[in-house]
Amino acid sequence: MPFANFKVPEAALTRAQKEEIVHRTTAMLVDYFSEAARPHTMVLIEEIKDGGYARADTVFVIPEEYRAKE
Repeated sequence: MPFANFKVPEAALTRAQKEEIVHRTTAMLVDYFSEAARPHTMVLIEEIKDGGYARADTVFVIPEEYRAKE
């Protein structure tokens, strides 16, 4: 079963953007594994709360202007 896991900042994507990621990721995996993989493909989008991720000792908080507007 193909499995893709995306971790994104909380509120960074709209519902429509998440759905697009799911559809495009599924299509990509079907291109690699054949149409037989479609019903078994899992795409997980995890939203990480502000302050829950960091790089090089810098804790990130998503700026308001980058938050998704539904």
